[in-house]
Amino acid sequence: MSSENGAIVIVGAGVIGLTTALRVQQEVLSTSDKSPPSIVIIARDFPKDTSINYATPWAGAHYRPCPGDTPQLRQEAKWAEKTYDTLDSWADEDKLVAGVEFMPGEELFENPAPEYVDVAKDVARSAYAHLASSFELINSNELAATNEDLSHTPKLGFRYRSYCLNSPVYASFLQRRFQRNGGRVKQYTLASLEEAFALEDSVSVVINCSGMGFGDPKAFPIRGQTCLVRNQISKTITHQNADGSWSFAIPRPLEGGTIIGGTKEPHDWNPYPSAETRQTLLSNAAKWFPLHSADEGTSGTDSFDVLRDIVGRRPAREGGLRLEVERRSIKSSKSGTRQTRGVVVHAYGIGGRGLELSWGIADEVVSLLRKQGTLSLRAHI
Repeated sequence: MSSENGAIVIVGAGVIGLTTALRVQQEVLSTSDKSPPSIVIIARDFPKDTSINYATPWAGAHYRPCPGDTPQLRQEAKWAEKTYDTLDSWADEDKLVAGVEFMPGEELFENPAPEYVDVAKDVARSAYAHLASSFELINSNELAATNEDLSHTPKLGFRYRSYCLNSPVYASFLQRRFQRNGGRVKQYTLASLEEAFALEDSVSVVINCSGMGFGDPKAFPIRGQTCLVRNQISKTITHQNADGSWSFAIPRPLEGGTIIGGTKEPHDWNPYPSAETRQTLLSNAAKWFPLHSADEGTSGTDSFDVLRDIVGRRPAREGGLRLEVERRSIKSSKSGTRQTRGVVVHAYGIGGRGLELSWGIADEVVSLLRKQGTLSLRAHI
């Protein structure tokens, strides 16, 4: 590292922090001179850790577009497409090592909202447009066959090429790739965002991927409870129930079992799994999802080989992701004087779609740094 070039610090090692660190690293290595700036991830939790507040390892995770015509959903659709294309561009060996597998994805709707009906009418003008080559409507006979209870027969269904991730494996892969390319990590619990400027020499850029921010009053958790079972399934399925709730089965590649879910409980801080919720999740899965049972003599919820109950807190924010640049006056650790030299890029509060949107968000962070002249200036120091 050249001290003249300073350091770039990424705060947080969730999927947004890890992906952003990799993307910034790619940009710096492709444009900088022989002494590129040091890039450091500082975080309380890393992929080896298990904390209810560290959402990434608990994720399913699969890709399912979210249609809608709000500015936020239109932007998220672009980020999702970027992430899909990035993962799809990886060599098969990299996909395997990263715990990424492309497979069929199905969505079934008992009471489809208008935005999903619109997708069925014109997929090319929807958030599913980039999946058009594999997209198909599930016919009525197939829909009827998904459930013996006719009162719960889906009225609409899609099928397309999706992907699933083994999230603990994937997060570790991102960290290894970052460190292999010269990045550094430091496990540390920051008391404030300003502290990130003091932990390394000559830090001029801090990228805040802390999930919940630092005391942001708009940030809040979304509690999610799922169940990891050993039973296998060959595709990922999402079922919208008549009451508007969702059930899903998400296979984890590399024999990681299957995630059965799930709940979405905003502002709920309860850290403990509910036995009643587990029973509901497994009961729905037994009715709707073709999971394989190790014991052919069992049926219903008895057919599941449960590995663990999972409770995680998705880091959400009113108004959606905070993605913006802020300039801060930072006290120099050497001179003790205050200088307006600190650039902070905020990228936190994405909720439960971090894995699906990660590469698109990382690109946005790089774009913001370019507009600030931060990355382009470094290339000419």
